[in-house]
Amino acid sequence: MPYISHLSRFALMLSVAACLPAQAFAMSTTRSGSEPMQAALLDGTGAARGTVTLIPEGAVVHVSVSASGLTPGMHGLHVHAVGKCDGPAFTTAGGHWNPDNKQHGHDNPMGPHRGDLPQLMVGPDGTGTGNFDVAAPIADMVDVDGAAVIIHAVQDDEKTDPSGNSGARLLCAAFVGGAAK
Repeated sequence: MPYISHLSRFALMLSVAACLPAQAFAMSTTRSGSEPMQAALLDGTGAARGTVTLIPEGAVVHVSVSASGLTPGMHGLHVHAVGKCDGPAFTTAGGHWNPDNKQHGHDNPMGPHRGDLPQLMVGPDGTGTGNFDVAAPIADMVDVDGAAVIIHAVQDDEKTDPSGNSGARLLCAAFVGGAAK
C-alpha cells in the first residue's frame, strides 16, 4: 500500500500545483532546501532522453523518472554519489550512493545501498516511468558534491556488489550540491 499512498501524495501535489502561480514550481538542478529539483536525463552524446524530479518531504525524497530511447525490459536504476554526468560513460558520477557502507542489492543480506532504487520497466515503445522513495533528507542525498540518477543498460540482479551486474550507464541526470566545489 505505500505505493498507493505515494501516488495519492503525488496527485495531491499536482492538484495544489495547478492552483499556484508558475513561479512557485520553478525547478532547478541546484539544491535549495525543500524545493523540488528537476534535471534532464542525458544520453552519452548529451541528448535529452527524459527527466528526473526529486521532491523532498522531510526524511524522504520522492524520485520521479521519465525516460525514452531505451530497449524494452527492466533496467537498473541507481542514485550515484556525485552530481556529474560527463559522457559518454558517466564515470564522473562515481559509485552508488552508499553512506551506510553496505553491499549492493535489495536481495543482498549485507545491503542495500541507499542509492539502490527499484528497477525501471521500459515498454515496447522504449519509454519508462517510475516513482520511488529514498529514505533520506534531500540535503543528505544531494550533498556538497551533488548526486546523479543513472539508468543502466540491463536489469539489476539485486545482489552482486557493487553494481548488480546492471551493465553500462546509459542515461544520467545530475543534481548539483549546495556548496561550491
